[in-house]
Amino acid sequence: MPREAGGADAGRAGIARVYDSFLGGKDNFAPDRDVVRRCAEILPDSGTGARANRAFLRRAVTCMARAGIRQFLDIGAGLPEDETVHGVAREVDPAIRVAYVDNHPMVLSHARALLGRAEGTLAAEGDLRKPEEIFDDPLIREHLDLGRPVGVLLLGVVHHVRDEEDPSGIMARVRERMAPGSMLALSHFCNPGEERPEDAALAAECERVLSETLGTGRWRARGEILSYLGDFEVLEPGLVPLPEWRPDPDEVLVRGRGHHLFLGAVARKP
Repeated sequence: MPREAGGADAGRAGIARVYDSFLGGKDNFAPDRDVVRRCAEILPDSGTGARANRAFLRRAVTCMARAGIRQFLDIGAGLPEDETVHGVAREVDPAIRVAYVDNHPMVLSHARALLGRAEGTLAAEGDLRKPEEIFDDPLIREHLDLGRPVGVLLLGVVHHVRDEEDPSGIMARVRERMAPGSMLALSHFCNPGEERPEDAALAAECERVLSETLGTGRWRARGEILSYLGDFEVLEPGLVPLPEWRPDPDEVLVRGRGHHLFLGAVARKP
């Protein structure tokens, strides 16, 4: 995940801690909760997006594991939640291995404390903006066989890469390093533009709040988000609002006001 403004400084908001606050977690400070409050003033049900992202993680990881993926690389993993990638994946195969990557000291400290009790997992330092360093990291390469298919998770991360940092180029470099047969799960804030002008106005307001408080956070057009998947085969139902991506039969879909502002997809490398 791109470096948080203020790091673990309790006096400034941070990306991972704001997300934790949206989820109702305890690993956050007053400035983080203030960001959540300001977003809720614009979009009262904004917290549903974070919860939808966690639900999407479960469904995407399960889909990948059932498709034969036996190792996962979670880039920009964020603060550990009760439902972990390895916990979900190992419901399919207990031997699945997972590497969690983040560049924030607080995130890594929490992750290593949690993962100390979990075999086949690793927490490593890395920054999405430098994908080669992640894929060439000796610890990660020892833990995962990157010459074989891997499930790469980029959930709620790429929208924190600024335009001037070339997200398209970064994503192309990530795709290039993935072995054939690998799968990529992506979720990203979306500004629907003229298709849904009222939602576009909400996205612009939320983007302004994150820019003022975190210095990062971009709601991009659907076509641009889709381009990040390159020539990968996008699985059905495509790039859609998170609750609409293969919901469980008994799952209640939450379609709040910001339903169309957070999209997700899973794609396979030929």
